[in-house]
Amino acid sequence: MNDERHVISVLVENKPGVLARVAGMFSGRAFNIDSLAVAPTADNSYSRMTIVTHGSEQIIEQIIKQLRKLINVVKVQDLTKGDYVDRELVLVRVKATAAKRAEVLRITDIFRGKVCDVSHDSITVEVSGTQSKIEAVLELLSPVGITELIRTGAIAIPRAKKTLKPTGNSE
Repeated sequence: MNDERHVISVLVENKPGVLARVAGMFSGRAFNIDSLAVAPTADNSYSRMTIVTHGSEQIIEQIIKQLRKLINVVKVQDLTKGDYVDRELVLVRVKATAAKRAEVLRITDIFRGKVCDVSHDSITVEVSGTQSKIEAVLELLSPVGITELIRTGAIAIPRAKKTLKPTGNSE
């Protein structure tokens, strides 16, 4: 059985109870949500949910069918079936004694992260990127001593269709 990661985009009406219905559909059918991000769109009457889950093609098909049946769901799209851009954000607090500060700053710089907070014995950094980039920075910071971390989960958007026309004198 092929149990792949899928990123599902769900456009919903921005109304109370919609998130509970979506989460209830997943739990009621024993589907797992790996991550979930929800926020209003440019039009505040709608919100976009980005749901990351795993499953076979049949399970993902069933999830999409069930989502489309829910009240207040406007559009459901499995972004994994096309080209898309996804990002995740992580805030990581690490032990940073004087001896380890330079190493933490070097790792943060390599991953184009930002220092958010500094205390006498810790540094909090912010890093955003793909899931693999987040995993890589966590792997490098782990030996230093991660004391706390929080991840947003993925947010994603389909890639724009290529509609640019070449410029120049090509008459």
